[in-house]
Amino acid sequence: MEIAFVILSILLVLFALLALYDGFYLHIFKYQLQNQVQSKNEHLTHTIRAVLFPAIVYFLFLKQDCIISFYLGLAIVLIDLTVLGIDAYIEKDSRVFMGGLPRWEYILHLFVNGFHFAAVAVFMALKLRLTKEGITIVPNFYGYQNFYIFKLIALNILPGAILIGLIHILVIIPKTAVVWNKWREKISCC
Repeated sequence: MEIAFVILSILLVLFALLALYDGFYLHIFKYQLQNQVQSKNEHLTHTIRAVLFPAIVYFLFLKQDCIISFYLGLAIVLIDLTVLGIDAYIEKDSRVFMGGLPRWEYILHLFVNGFHFAAVAVFMALKLRLTKEGITIVPNFYGYQNFYIFKLIALNILPGAILIGLIHILVIIPKTAVVWNKWREKISCC
């Protein structure tokens, strides 16, 4: 179990770093998907996922000792998976303005989502036990030293994840989008 928390920690860090690069730098800053007519729906799916991710971190990973939070976290993961499917379906049409999705970005998306859902899968493997009576839920991970490392990482990722979710929302709102676009132009010129 201890090594599983190390793996889980690595997956969460890799996801967070690649998602920051892809979701913030490429989608919002470089390509400005929120400003492209063809990409409005794709940006909406990214916004939903950006809001869901901190909820997954909180309810599934951090509040792991509460059964209601566990089920809520699972429901959020299922919603996230559904939104990911919608995002993948609309992405081809969304990127017409730039000649389609670059192959390297497609590969990046595979890794980002692979790390994300691998982290969820490893967590589920830790949380669920198969016994003679059926599937049981491990009540908490407090007895495992490496859980505290994972928890520290999750706690430190959470504020940045919330901020990225808020930025995704703010660039959709016309008044705050104008401010964002002006700020972006200023720092892009330098």
